[in-house]
Amino acid sequence: MIIIWTWLLKNTKISGITLYPFILLRSPELRRNSILLNHEKIHLRQQLELLIVFFYIWYMLEYLYWYLRLGNSHRAYQSISFEREAYSYEHDFNYLRRRKLWGFWKFVGRAAGG
Repeated sequence: MIIIWTWLLKNTKISGITLYPFILLRSPELRRNSILLNHEKIHLRQQLELLIVFFYIWYMLEYLYWYLRLGNSHRAYQSISFEREAYSYEHDFNYLRRRKLWGFWKFVGRAAGG
């Protein structure tokens, strides 16, 4: 389900965020951004695979690991395996049909750009 939540995201750089089972968007126009929606749908699948709560635990631990290792919040975010998978396949609208279980795993342990 897609929800427009302008007041929550208005003072951030975040266009969309997935909090299972919702995709929250900063503005109504973003409903037409098929790439962003595909990115967020990949996160929905990841969250289901890890029974939702484990996704959030893993996500935060991985962010913390990369932040401590790289010393940069944006690079830490870009290095999270879930984000790397979603960014890698957000333009591929058939990806979720052929995606294997734990598809993010091949991105674990490598920093973005490295």
